[in-house]
Amino acid sequence: MAVPDIATLSLGIAAQAASVAEAQSEATEAMSKVMAALIDNGVAEEDIQTQYFSIRQVTKWDRETEEEVVVGYRVTNKVTAKIRDIDKAGAIIDAVAEAGGDLTRIDGISFSVDDPSAYYEEARQEAMADAEAKAEQLAELAGVTLGKPTYISEGISYPIYPRNYMYDVAGAAPETPISPGEMEISLTVQVVYAILG
Repeated sequence: MAVPDIATLSLGIAAQAASVAEAQSEATEAMSKVMAALIDNGVAEEDIQTQYFSIRQVTKWDRETEEEVVVGYRVTNKVTAKIRDIDKAGAIIDAVAEAGGDLTRIDGISFSVDDPSAYYEEARQEAMADAEAKAEQLAELAGVTLGKPTYISEGISYPIYPRNYMYDVAGAAPETPISPGEMEISLTVQVVYAILG
C-alpha cells in the first residue's frame, strides 16, 4: 500500500455563444484566467497539458420546418494539471472554479505515486518469496524435489485511479476537501521450477 503524492486534475472551460468568434473569445478569456490560477497556486507550466479542444455547432430540432437548426457554437478546452503538493489540491480546485466562473468544468481528480519503483521492488521480493513457498509446498505434496527456477516472468498491474470528484459551479464556499487515501501497487510473477526427482 502506498500513499499517493501526486494529484492529477482534469479540468477545462466550456463556452457557448451565437457565433464561433464570441464563443472562442469567452473560452479563451476564461481559460487564460484558469491557467493563471493554476500557475499562481504552484502548478508548474510543464505539468499542465491540453487534452482536448473542440468547436462544435449547437443545434435544436425545429418542429415547424422539421429540420435541425443551428442555435450557437460551443467551444470546449480541457487540460490536465499535475498537482505535486497534494495538500493544495482543494485550494487549487477552488481557485480554478473562481477563475473560470460559470464556464468552469472539472471532470475529476486522480491520484498516483510519482516514483513507484521502491514499492515495486518490495512487491517483487514478496511475490518471489510467495511463489517459492507455494512451489515448495506443491513439490512436497507431489513427493518430488524442487530445483532452481528455469523461467521467470513479471507482469505489472497499473491501478486505475478513480475519478471520483465532480465540480461544475463557482462560488464562495469553504475549501474543497480532498483526501488521497491509499492505493495498492501490485505485480505478478510467474516462476517455473525444475523438478529434480
